[in-house]
Amino acid sequence: MLRATRAADGTDASWVPYDRIDPDVITAFVAVEDRRFWEHHGIDARAVLRAAWRNVRARRVSSGASTITMQLARLLRPRGRSAAGKVAQALWALRLEAHVGKQRILEEYLNRVQLGQGTAGVGAASAAYFGASASELSLAQAALLAGIAHAPSRDNPHASPARARAARLLALRRLRRLGLTDSETVARARVEPLVVPPRVAPFLAPHFTTRVLAWSTADRRGAPIRTSLDLGLQMELEGEVRHTVDMLGDRGVRQAAAVVLDNASGEVLAWVGSPDFWSSDDGQTDMVMSPRQPGSALKPFLYGLAFDRGYTAATVLPDVPKAYPTATGPYAPRDYDRRFRGPVRAREALASSYNVPAVELASRLGAGALLQTLHLAGFASLGRDAEHYGLGLALGNGDVTLVELANGYRALANGGVWRPWTWRAGAAGEPRRVLSPLASALVLDILQDASARIPGFGVSTPFDFPFPVAVKTGTSRHFTDNWAVGATARFTVAVWAGNFSGQPMQGVSGVTGAGPLLHRAVMAASRRVSPGTLPSPESLGAERVAVCRLSGLRATDACARLDEWFAPGTAPTRADDWERGGVVVLPDEYAAWARNGAHPAGDGPTLPATRPGTRAVPATRAASLGISRFRILSPLDGDRYAIPVGVEARYATIGLRAAGPGAAHVTWTVDGVRHDGERWALVPGAHEIVAASARGDTARARVEVTP
Repeated sequence: MLRATRAADGTDASWVPYDRIDPDVITAFVAVEDRRFWEHHGIDARAVLRAAWRNVRARRVSSGASTITMQLARLLRPRGRSAAGKVAQALWALRLEAHVGKQRILEEYLNRVQLGQGTAGVGAASAAYFGASASELSLAQAALLAGIAHAPSRDNPHASPARARAARLLALRRLRRLGLTDSETVARARVEPLVVPPRVAPFLAPHFTTRVLAWSTADRRGAPIRTSLDLGLQMELEGEVRHTVDMLGDRGVRQAAAVVLDNASGEVLAWVGSPDFWSSDDGQTDMVMSPRQPGSALKPFLYGLAFDRGYTAATVLPDVPKAYPTATGPYAPRDYDRRFRGPVRAREALASSYNVPAVELASRLGAGALLQTLHLAGFASLGRDAEHYGLGLALGNGDVTLVELANGYRALANGGVWRPWTWRAGAAGEPRRVLSPLASALVLDILQDASARIPGFGVSTPFDFPFPVAVKTGTSRHFTDNWAVGATARFTVAVWAGNFSGQPMQGVSGVTGAGPLLHRAVMAASRRVSPGTLPSPESLGAERVAVCRLSGLRATDACARLDEWFAPGTAPTRADDWERGGVVVLPDEYAAWARNGAHPAGDGPTLPATRPGTRAVPATRAASLGISRFRILSPLDGDRYAIPVGVEARYATIGLRAAGPGAAHVTWTVDGVRHDGERWALVPGAHEIVAASARGDTARARVEVTP
């Protein structure tokens, strides 16, 4: 039981089938309310005559003759207590008896009769007064319920214990007089306690159950509403959400949320809308269903659309300064670190979450096509047209909900097929195609690629798992919302951290904010649901082809190479011609970027251009672009770093990475001192970092760190 609540009319009801109602309850009600119930056909003629005679003698209505069937008729079709109302009840009673069996009439009556304290039916009353089920009551408890039915608001044990005892005794004496019990049993029943100490009603998964009750508007006659929630996982994630805000409170993070979906069924396994439902500070705000801007978390759908349009994971996209005309003026996107990287393959652009290539890709495909794909992926919160969002839609400038985000990634894990999520156990929905299976598999493969993620997020992230997980983060403008999603083959987890008020966080990114919460949530879910294996591009017919790391073209002996997956017929046929005899020649669109030394506004080394529109770089200087044989990939020569305020020391580090022949075993020195390990803690000042390969080659990078 997650939660018990009152019906829309304020009553507390719990339907109990006839065969599960204790026989003593049935016997007591028949004895007290209608002792000839099993004999008459809806109207007790003898009781009517007796009541009429008593009323005449008393010159007022002092006795009634309503049978249980007539009382049920009044409960089903309420009417006044006038003579016309009595006649109508009698006619309905005759009709009920003609069409419905006695047991059904008793079941309906015993589940609808008012028994005080807002309870309707013996099930709710048994729980309220005795903390028990209506199937396991004593004779004294059954007699109490039957005794107070005539005046429940006045005689119930919470309102007046003395009246309740008197009503119970009257019912017990009626049972004894009719020969339905003996004197010894009545004597024991008289001294039995009226009620037991009340039990605290369950109120678990508060945001989730509040939503379910709002959605369950149909009359269920008090029957249990069966949900899909995994209570153990729910309780664990509630603790993790509270832990997250405790850890990040000093950095301006006051709220967090999480949701977990089963991929096969779409069932909700866990739903945490805020750290504390009872908090006076917007605790009942439910971030699982509250639309906010998701930042880069929408990029996978853009790249999936591109893969279905003929782009590949090796397609090179420009990460260079560019302004796009809009109705409100030029739009010039920037990456998170405000650097430009020149030519970037789609794999690295998505895995490292670069903004500039994503906007360029959205410009080529069209904001309308992206919006249509997002609608197919279930983002109904994006209710404006494509012109309203513009190219910023690629960077998540439209509001979506956390559960929409989780279900969208669930579609990727399900081969590009979207189905609605559900809170009901065993429910299902109609499917629709969002992306092709291979495009979805390519996106998932990239989101699992820790190496492709390094340029944007470094070596140490919370996204290392002992099983396949496709991970993406997102941060909205001004650091007000932090998102992270993790999709396995069997379940999808989405988390959020931030502030309901929209107050910015302080130096919190996807790696340091929502990322650790995602890691703990995924691991918690994996202990209850086997993660499985995500679909691979190879299993869907993709071919693996060697390409040049810089150009994405077919590999030659002159370039640093890597293997990439391609849909059949999409692998590059053109051999790389960017790297020739130790010189790199870039296409025209990178000329301005190259003149600025591969950094914005001249921030970094300036390398000479050979002619307008091209970029020829001697191999000895190509390390600045990350394209020489043995080279340092991180940090780059000329990098400048700032230590963020309030960031833990373990996060204020940079990865040390090299590539090329002999890079499997690299010896690092920092300012002439040997450094062991793959990360270096930032220290204010100017530093020289040297990498020596196993073959004896060396590469250098000079960096500056400001406090």
